[in-house]
Amino acid sequence: MRDNDDGLRDLYQEVIFDHNRKPRNFHAMDDASHRADGHNPLCGDQLTVYAKVSDGIVQDVSFIGHGCAISTASASLMTEAVRGQPVEQVEALFRDIHAMLTEAHPDCDLGKLEVLSGVREFPSRVKCATLAWHTLHNAITRAGDTAVTE
Repeated sequence: MRDNDDGLRDLYQEVIFDHNRKPRNFHAMDDASHRADGHNPLCGDQLTVYAKVSDGIVQDVSFIGHGCAISTASASLMTEAVRGQPVEQVEALFRDIHAMLTEAHPDCDLGKLEVLSGVREFPSRVKCATLAWHTLHNAITRAGDTAVTE
């Protein structure tokens, strides 16, 4: 069983490293309907999340900024997970991710986002993993330009 846990941990780390090295949807979006800035003063992570929301659906989402591997990978994974989803589902996912990282694992399958669950073992890194999610939440719940500090 221990070998299986190590293999799973290695797989999770590889996904994090891959999304950090080659972040998906890493670009500014000129025609975004929603935008928010996020900053984690504890480690210096800064990002801007852009979303194009139409008819209650997150049609497109992207981010720019700089941060640690966990912050960048979390933002990259987030953009893949929420594109094309209804805002209500994105908000439910935000709550589930936050619960997974700060409380207990929610009773649902988070798919590829499960790779972030290992961050819970490192409390000082939880803010790194949740920054993009809080920033997206603020972007889509407040129309226009907003700022958030996590």
